[in-house]
Amino acid sequence: MHVAVVLRLIPDISEDLEIDGSGTDIDREWIGFKLNEFDDQALEEAVLLKERHGAKVTAVMLNGEGADRALQTAVARGVDEVVRVDHDDERVFGAPQIAGMLAGPLAEVGATLVLTGVQTPEDVLGQLAPTLAAKLGWPTANAVSGVILRDGEVIAQQEYSGGLSATLRISGPAVLGVQAASQPPRYVSGTKLRQAQSTAIRSLPASASDAVKTGISSLGVPSRSSHAEMLAGDADAVAASVLGVLRERGLLGA
Repeated sequence: MHVAVVLRLIPDISEDLEIDGSGTDIDREWIGFKLNEFDDQALEEAVLLKERHGAKVTAVMLNGEGADRALQTAVARGVDEVVRVDHDDERVFGAPQIAGMLAGPLAEVGATLVLTGVQTPEDVLGQLAPTLAAKLGWPTANAVSGVILRDGEVIAQQEYSGGLSATLRISGPAVLGVQAASQPPRYVSGTKLRQAQSTAIRSLPASASDAVKTGISSLGVPSRSSHAEMLAGDADAVAASVLGVLRERGLLGA
């Protein structure tokens, strides 16, 4: 089994975000980027498949600032090969464009199972896994929380709302959107990171994407229409204030 894991860098949303001059994107000039947390889970699951089942693991990533560092970190985590997919377009891509650009390279490296994070802050609907599967002509499952290989089949645990889950048996190649790895992502020591810096990164050209170009028409900061009222005083005074508010709004019976 040859497992490819697709990695994406995302803006660090713990920092202050500002809208750029176009009004259609955040200002990315000075903001930090980090590995998407769900892709981090997918990476861990891929390495676990290597350790448990002897799978070969290749990490694949579109080029961009920080891509080489992220791929070297993947090597330190235990992947066998890293591939940077090069392109000349500096725009921010949606899931359809990313899927179109990666389909060819993933086929070229010979992957038989592709893992990626279930979503990102810029792909909240989780469209990369199903769109990529459509490009490759493979079956797919999203919101996966564990993967094992058994008798040539992929056994995936899929999560549903309400605490429900299903066990899926998939024959042949597949694309899985990983929500959580079977165990938390491992810590990588500084020594392993330094050793990984000498790793050769394979470069492949992006596929020509035939996806319809999608984009954001405008971004805006939410306007505040109301604010919380802080109640002061001792317990009796606060309780009386709460009762008064409830009566005023008709939320208490006679």
